[in-house]
Amino acid sequence: MEEIASIRNQITNHSNVVAIANAANLEVLKTVKLAIEDNLCGFQLYGEEKAIRAMANEIHLDVASPNISIIQAPINDVCDAAVEAVHNQEAHVLMKGDVSTKNLLQAVLHKDKGLRTGNVLSHVALFEIPGRKRVIFLTDAAMNIAPRLQEKAQIIQNAVFVANSIGVKCPKVAAIAPVEVVNEAIPSTVDAALLTQMQKRGQLKNCIVDGPLQFDIAVSTRAKEEKQVESDVAGETDILLVPSLETGNALYKAFTCFANAKVAAMVGGASAPIVLTSRADSAPNKLLSLYLALAALKTF
Repeated sequence: MEEIASIRNQITNHSNVVAIANAANLEVLKTVKLAIEDNLCGFQLYGEEKAIRAMANEIHLDVASPNISIIQAPINDVCDAAVEAVHNQEAHVLMKGDVSTKNLLQAVLHKDKGLRTGNVLSHVALFEIPGRKRVIFLTDAAMNIAPRLQEKAQIIQNAVFVANSIGVKCPKVAAIAPVEVVNEAIPSTVDAALLTQMQKRGQLKNCIVDGPLQFDIAVSTRAKEEKQVESDVAGETDILLVPSLETGNALYKAFTCFANAKVAAMVGGASAPIVLTSRADSAPNKLLSLYLALAALKTF
């Protein structure tokens, strides 16, 4: 089985710095401790210094380490401060701490001090599912509610960029829908077919796109054969493109809650990698997300 943890081997620059927006959280600081012990990177910890030090002491994290800096920042300013550090290249990766996704992304999208590129930002999650021989990406499960065609095209390119950065040269993208035929009453099927044509005409680069495809056909060779679907992607999907946030979020939670999947996640489309994990994620899963972001960093 391919393992997300193997991405660690692709990280060669250990001098990179991760800016964490509100690091006053036990699981976040446990992640920092794991990363420091692994000589992975350095950290700038933004937030209330007293709270950060107290929690670090609780888990025996040595914040006097030369690889750790604590930057005092009021909770109302913590996102702006961390994002500005990455914007100014004082740090290289942005990581969500104990803050809301909304507040962090508002800072990311700041016109002058943010990390905007003009592209759509999207969430890219990589799953290692027990019993499955290959890892699989899912996008978008956290940011874009009901993306339109051109937004879906950029979401695909963001995911392809991340996949390319960890060595998946030409990922196969399945545009998910409830049926395999185009039905004007089901907009996701129309978009899927158009995205497939866009890729064939060179409008989507470094990937193969096919759709509409049902989920089972996208991930199961047996389902592809039983339903006699002709597709270069079906059964061999690297990236699942979902039609809406509702679909993506449900699949994300199903993979982690029912299939006990390991997950790494980041935001694509910004000028620097952004680690955007759930506040409920464990430290080991947050560490896997750091692996993904730091490995992707070499292509920014």
